[in-house]
Amino acid sequence: MRKLVQKQLLPISLNEAWEFFATPENLNLLTPKEMHFEITSEVPKKMYEGLIITYKIKPALPITLDWCTEITHIRDKEFFVDEQRKGPYNIWHHEHHFKETPKGVIMTDILHYDIGKSFLGWMAGKIFVDQKVKQIFEYRYKMLEDYFNK
Repeated sequence: MRKLVQKQLLPISLNEAWEFFATPENLNLLTPKEMHFEITSEVPKKMYEGLIITYKIKPALPITLDWCTEITHIRDKEFFVDEQRKGPYNIWHHEHHFKETPKGVIMTDILHYDIGKSFLGWMAGKIFVDQKVKQIFEYRYKMLEDYFNK
């Protein structure tokens, strides 16, 4: 299993951060355009525990993958967790933590993921998947910097 941890200081209030991240449609802003991310289910204005969201995504053209995640845990203005229910990963467990500070909100992503135990899964991870996950989170970091530092 792989683990990625990314922290970012956002110069906004805890309420602003929570409102942004609790809105499922904002996932579109945080995903690289070349991945052709598309939410295919109806989503509410605000997430809730048990919310199922389905997507189509192209991690490598021309391959289109269906992905389904569930919001499994929420503690208002502290954290939420999304977990893959169907998709390319054997395990995808993504925690989003928020902590207010005098300078803004520290947002911490903690991602545990695994693409499978087979030799092919190991090779795919080494060749493509680990780098792609890293690129997605680098993109998210930059987009959040740009979005909240206008």
